[in-house]
Amino acid sequence: MKPLSGITILDFSRVLAAPLATQTLAELGATVVKVERPGRGDESRGWEPRLPAGESAYFFAFNRGKRSITLDLKSARGRELAAGLAAKADVLVENFLPGTLDKLGLGYETLSAVNPGLVYVSNTGFGQDGPYRDRKGYDTIFQALSGIMHLTGHPDAPPAKAGVPVSDLASGLWTTIAVLTGLLGRANSGKGTQLDVAMMDVQLSLLALAAARLFAYEEDPVRQGTQHPGRVPSAAFQCRDGRWLHLSASDQHWVPLCEVLGLTELGADPGLADNRGRLGQRERVLGALRAAFAQRPRPELTAALRAREVPVGEVNSVREALEDPNTVARGMVGHFEHPAEGRFPALRTPLRLSGFADPEPGTPPGLGADTESVLAEYLGLPETEIAALRREEVI
Repeated sequence: MKPLSGITILDFSRVLAAPLATQTLAELGATVVKVERPGRGDESRGWEPRLPAGESAYFFAFNRGKRSITLDLKSARGRELAAGLAAKADVLVENFLPGTLDKLGLGYETLSAVNPGLVYVSNTGFGQDGPYRDRKGYDTIFQALSGIMHLTGHPDAPPAKAGVPVSDLASGLWTTIAVLTGLLGRANSGKGTQLDVAMMDVQLSLLALAAARLFAYEEDPVRQGTQHPGRVPSAAFQCRDGRWLHLSASDQHWVPLCEVLGLTELGADPGLADNRGRLGQRERVLGALRAAFAQRPRPELTAALRAREVPVGEVNSVREALEDPNTVARGMVGHFEHPAEGRFPALRTPLRLSGFADPEPGTPPGLGADTESVLAEYLGLPETEIAALRREEVI
């Protein structure tokens, strides 16, 4: 048994943020019914990278373990069927522009009148109100507007986006939190609720430390590369073999670090004994560390520093990270079986449970693969009516 067994989620979301949330919930045991457009489906089904049988690895990354149905929401009958499914669901997740589902008769006020316990989660770019409400947005747009892009990169280089779609991924996590919050609230009150998750708000929330610096010093933070703005030494250093090693040392690590690197004079300097002193002499400290790191290969330095309990981490490529012994031991890369693509690897949901079955990668659904079974199971439609809906291109 999984912790969300018995929960039914009607999923109107597409692309990345909200689909990541519903995938997480599916792998935790919820039944997720993904509603897609007939003939085309979620637009990410056609995105690169493509696999040998033509499936999208992008779609595979965010839609595992779901059931897929197709409904034409432009048709009255399609909207009627969607409303019928919402009446049976615990949760509805959508990421249309604000007001879109209201115009289709599938807004919260309409559906909650029939299903008062419905938890209705809207994940949009800028939220349900505010001057940007009707704007479309994408991951990098939110990185730019939120200040994240301004903070990313090296001081002498242009602004850079994060190496992963951090706006989408963080919004997916907050959408997951929103669903669980709504379910817990319903368990306490007996009533459903509508939750408004704006990707722009999520990005701003990630500014916690940068905002604290601004609030404390009236200082607008700037790009620092791999350096930490408030701690020295904390940065990546290039070793003799050309590979990089990231160091994050606190006061108790300073002397052991200097001893390993042969910088005994720096380690003995009372003006550098605490972080405040090193912050005031940042360039002196980092310059000495860069020169010392450049004299020795990464494996040797890594072993020596870890032997003295100085926190360091190799700057890995994606392949190196996924093949790391700890990654393998933790089983973070799982697999699923797909009828067209065969056995395919997938990153596991990073939760381990006691007393429940751990989440495992589910198989991404074929477009509309579960339409007939879902309509029969939830709405009691007979085969003849389902066949008629298909002829009328409602499904």
